[in-house]
Amino acid sequence: MIAYLLRRLLYAVPLLIGVNVLTFVLFFVVNSPDDMARMHLGQKHVTAEAIAKWKHERGYDLPLLWNEGQAGLEKLEKTIFFEKSIRLMRFDFGSSDTGRDIGADIAERMWPSLAISLPALLAGLLTNITLALGVVFLRQSPLEFAAMVGCVALMSVSLLFYIIGGQFLFARLLQLVPISGWDGGTDSVRFLILPVVISVVSGIGSGVRWYRSLLYPIQCDLSRGRARPVAGGRASPATAQRQSPA
Repeated sequence: MIAYLLRRLLYAVPLLIGVNVLTFVLFFVVNSPDDMARMHLGQKHVTAEAIAKWKHERGYDLPLLWNEGQAGLEKLEKTIFFEKSIRLMRFDFGSSDTGRDIGADIAERMWPSLAISLPALLAGLLTNITLALGVVFLRQSPLEFAAMVGCVALMSVSLLFYIIGGQFLFARLLQLVPISGWDGGTDSVRFLILPVVISVVSGIGSGVRWYRSLLYPIQCDLSRGRARPVAGGRASPATAQRQSPA
């Protein structure tokens, strides 16, 4: 188990580097540093000196991937890619154009997101696997067909409809939960109920079908069984015929 975890961690290193390189290249192909400076300073009446100053203040006056003007390893180190990547690996996200600390904003706002996503994930797994087990138990029956039709119907409904419908019914009409907002401490629970329920219900269609496809072969193998051996270590012909897949 430890060896498996170590392998997965080692596999993550080249994966993260590759994603970083691909994202960097795509970003700077679409937006060069000069284009970003013009967008920030304004498209009209922007001087070359103003663009150069803006790029220097943010470290965009360096070459992208290779610096011919340097020697040795500094050919790689004195580049936009290296400096931005090192800061990113240290979880130093810098500041926004308005001067806000991006890392502080993430640290402050990640907890409400986790408070919604983790309960929604766990409740969704429990609900989908339980319903999928029930569907597999009723395989090759009219109830299974009706369940699959219901799953497809749930999948055809947009997530936006679940959100608007849930807010209108439970928050606006019944006034059981707040329609939006957030609060700290134990009061946050009442703000979590509606988004968690919407997330679970909207994922039932695809989740049940997915886990049914995983559990169906297992259930077939268990119900099919194996021919039980009799005296002499050989399977009984009657038992083998009764338990054969046909």
